[in-house]
Amino acid sequence: MHRVVDAGAARIGLILGETAGAGDWASLIDHTLLKPEATEDDIRRLCEEAARFHFASVCVNPTWVRASACHLHGTGVPVCTVIGFPLGATLPDVKAYEARRAIYDGAREVDMVINIGALRSNDDCAVEHDIRSVVEVAHETNVTCKVIIETALLTDEEKVRACLAAKRAGADFVKTSTGFAKGGATVADIALMRRTVGAELGVKASGGVRGLDDARRMVEAGATRIGASVGVKIAQEAAGVKTNGATTAY
Repeated sequence: MHRVVDAGAARIGLILGETAGAGDWASLIDHTLLKPEATEDDIRRLCEEAARFHFASVCVNPTWVRASACHLHGTGVPVCTVIGFPLGATLPDVKAYEARRAIYDGAREVDMVINIGALRSNDDCAVEHDIRSVVEVAHETNVTCKVIIETALLTDEEKVRACLAAKRAGADFVKTSTGFAKGGATVADIALMRRTVGAELGVKASGGVRGLDDARRMVEAGATRIGASVGVKIAQEAAGVKTNGATTAY
């Protein structure tokens, strides 16, 4: 994981190099398709794009992990999936099983949703236990675990507590959003999360990142990973290719 030790625009240089190009930006992007209506053809296209641009991963629902792993075999692009998604309201042992099965099917990264209700009920022990149940399964096989805190539903104080619970539980990243709540990543939330977890954890901005300018602002604020369905657009904009703003159907 890249060590982030500075703030502002200099952060891009630390993470990507001073002359970041399309490939550098692509290496930060989880190319994402989590819509429930996604088809097999949509998943195949997502994986083809990920292999072409060398994205950090593809992020898909658990039902598509095995197919994605087959499509991406030999490309060097790992499969990421989601756990307890999108509500976070399943029991810890269910989340642990879901993670274990996804890893068996080929996932190398898992993004789990915290128990938001427990957090808002001030039961931080339950939140930490919930996170740890997935972290321990993931780390058995060196799988990366990211923790989605769903910032749009939390106060700043709750965001801090969620990040600290993830850090105590041994998570690798904290992540802003599922993309299913009313709001996604904001610069203010990324900065708060980065200040809270320090340099030890990654911070993933997800939800509402619509192009290179948005991605740049998130990285400047402290993000080390971007979750977006417009990864191709971001990479093309970084390469100086004009885009019409259209996105693929996912």
